[in-house]
Amino acid sequence: MKEIPMAYVKANQTGIVVGVLLAFAFQLPWLVALLWAIQVVGLIGGGKWNLFVTISKPFLLTKGKETQATELTKFNNALAVIFLTFSVAAFALGWNIAGYIFTGFLLLAAGAALLGYCIGCTIYYQYKIRFR
Repeated sequence: MKEIPMAYVKANQTGIVVGVLLAFAFQLPWLVALLWAIQVVGLIGGGKWNLFVTISKPFLLTKGKETQATELTKFNNALAVIFLTFSVAAFALGWNIAGYIFTGFLLLAAGAALLGYCIGCTIYYQYKIRFR
């Protein structure tokens, strides 16, 4: 099974949290669209093209450190893309409150993951147990 260093996962989560907080603080819906693009490109590239990981990679220590299954990382990134897609769609329709609510859900999930509880992981394992 392929593994991804947790340092890369945390770099992505940190990028999401910082981006969402900036979007909230300065009311910048286009920043949410930029986050969406970063996450989509990262998901398509299997994480290799994730801007947050690429920028932080030279500064991260990954040898002998904790890892996460690639399959789980892809699932969590897909959830982020789903939330951001709903956010961007809501902003495009002029439904700014709904856009910020969906973005807020992503902020809660990424923030909780940074603090040690992965909501996406819980959903993934429940899915795997019940449907496989």
